[in-house]
Amino acid sequence: MSFELILSNVSKHIQLDKDEATYFTSLLKTESVSRKATLLKAGELCKNISFVCEGIVRAYYQDREGKEATIMFGVADWWITDMNCFVNQLPSMMTIEAVEPSVVMHLQKSDLDLLYLKVPKFERFFRIIFQNAYIREQLRTIQNLSLTAEERYLNFNRKYPQVARQVTQKQIASYLGITPEFLSVLRKKKN
Repeated sequence: MSFELILSNVSKHIQLDKDEATYFTSLLKTESVSRKATLLKAGELCKNISFVCEGIVRAYYQDREGKEATIMFGVADWWITDMNCFVNQLPSMMTIEAVEPSVVMHLQKSDLDLLYLKVPKFERFFRIIFQNAYIREQLRTIQNLSLTAEERYLNFNRKYPQVARQVTQKQIASYLGITPEFLSVLRKKKN
C-alpha cells in the first residue's frame, strides 16, 4: 500500500524528514474492508484513529429503538474516529462502518502517544486535525439549531458533493436529522 495520500495529508500541516515519515508509516495498520464491514462497533474500546485511503465510511449512533443518526462521514483523505472515546480510551458510543468497499489506515492510541514522544511535531498536526473537527461539529450544531432542513440539505450538498453522490438518501437524512421521506420532498422541490 502506498503512503503517498496520508503523507500528503500530513504535509498540509507539518513537514517530515525521511526518518520521521518512515517511523510514522511503520505505525500504521492498513485494512481493506468490504461494504457494510464494521471498523468499530458501539461498546468496543476505541483504540484507533483511522485515515480513509479509498472508499467511504460513516460513523453513526444507534438509539435504543434502533434508529440510526449519522454523526459523520469519512472519504478519501479524511480522518475518522469516535474522538471522545479514542482520546479517553473508553468504549465507543458509535459504530463506524464502510459504506462501500474501502481501504483505511489505523493508528492506535498507544502508537500515537509514542509518536508524540518520538516526533513531537505530530502534536501540532493532530492538534490542528482535532481543532478542525471540533470547529466543524460546532458549526454543524449551530446550523442544526438555526437553519431549516432545506438550508441544511443545500449546505450539505455544497460542502460535501462527493459524499452526497456516494451515500444513500437514508444516510444523508440521518445526518441532517430528518426523515428520508422529508428529504425526498426537499430533493423534488430543489429539482
